[in-house]
Amino acid sequence: MKLSKKSDYALRAMIYLSMQHKKGAIQIKEISTSERIPQKFLENILLALRKVGILNSKIGLKGGYELARSPDLITLGEVIRALDGAIAPVDCVSKTSYRPCSEEVTCVIRGVMMEIRNAITDVLDRVTFADMCSRVKDSVEKKEGGVLTYTI
Repeated sequence: MKLSKKSDYALRAMIYLSMQHKKGAIQIKEISTSERIPQKFLENILLALRKVGILNSKIGLKGGYELARSPDLITLGEVIRALDGAIAPVDCVSKTSYRPCSEEVTCVIRGVMMEIRNAITDVLDRVTFADMCSRVKDSVEKKEGGVLTYTI
């Protein structure tokens, strides 16, 4: 599995929003600047995440985007699927985009591909954005004199 640039940016934006969770709506420009994500690309990503219920948006002077749920209730897998679709190395082992293969019954490769899919999805569906916030905090504590892009 290779993470698309869209999902990479989405995960970075979601971590930023998770770190700022209690502050309310955050403007796109702030996220874009902090995470060095092209603003136009970020707009499309955040809109897609809003459409699937991961984010909420607010209009107006104090508008922006915020998490629709607590960071401990949103997983990395949910965000990646929202942007990239199924997380599977081949279609015949996908849970959400399954397509049969003519060799499926006798294919020994399929079993290995299923194990790979399960290993990846087990991690992505277990790790929440609250977990990612903890990792950021741990990383910052270990790094003396480093620059912190997230306000804690």
